[in-house]
Amino acid sequence: MSIEVKNINKSFEGKKSDKLSVLENINVHIDDGELVCLLGPSGCGKTTLLRLIAGLDNPTSGEIVANGEVVKNPSGDRAVIFQQYSLFPWLTVLQNVTFGLEMTNKGNKAENIAAAERYLTSVGLIDFKDSYPHELSGGMKQRVAIIRSLLNHSPILLMDEPFSALDMQNRHKLQEQLIGVWKRFENTIVFVTHDVDEAVFLADKIVIMDRNPGRIAEIIEVDIERPRKRESKEFIKLQESIVDKLDMEE
Repeated sequence: MSIEVKNINKSFEGKKSDKLSVLENINVHIDDGELVCLLGPSGCGKTTLLRLIAGLDNPTSGEIVANGEVVKNPSGDRAVIFQQYSLFPWLTVLQNVTFGLEMTNKGNKAENIAAAERYLTSVGLIDFKDSYPHELSGGMKQRVAIIRSLLNHSPILLMDEPFSALDMQNRHKLQEQLIGVWKRFENTIVFVTHDVDEAVFLADKIVIMDRNPGRIAEIIEVDIERPRKRESKEFIKLQESIVDKLDMEE
């Protein structure tokens, strides 16, 4: 599913009735099956833009079109993965991961369990498949929530820094897992990050954003072949080029 962001402006009521402009004149086209990273410092409106695409908020002006329809409300076609995990405390890890598949009747139960166990193995959680959320660390809970979302195979995945709380090893594993799912199921993915390395590793296209108010500073097409190697000259060169363009001061 393609996404068209057209002339989006977003402001909120501030103190003393002054309006706070968060996004200004945002225009970006995301092709069907494209993986796009929104990259920029805190406060540049990345998450706000993601929420608008999800239909969780409405723009002050402009419109967002997903699969030919104007976005006005949330939809099952657009799955959102936030920074904070959200698990059902009364279900085990395995039950949490397969919950969405069972609710939508995707695949049979044996296939769903087998797929869930493969994913849990890949991130070192297979030994905890019968554990409950309160028995897991924060990072483990986040991995479970991410795997659950990946297995649901929504046409559009909207991801808000989902790997930021994880250690580097598991973050890299889940980045690779995400690429594998994306290649297999051809999801359209919008991925928010402030990590340049992550953006270069994942994205077909990187949308660099400035703040105060949030604007698009530059859109970079990433033409590095996959699988990408972080130690390659072209990877490092692009990474350094983007760092030079960014004001990452908090």
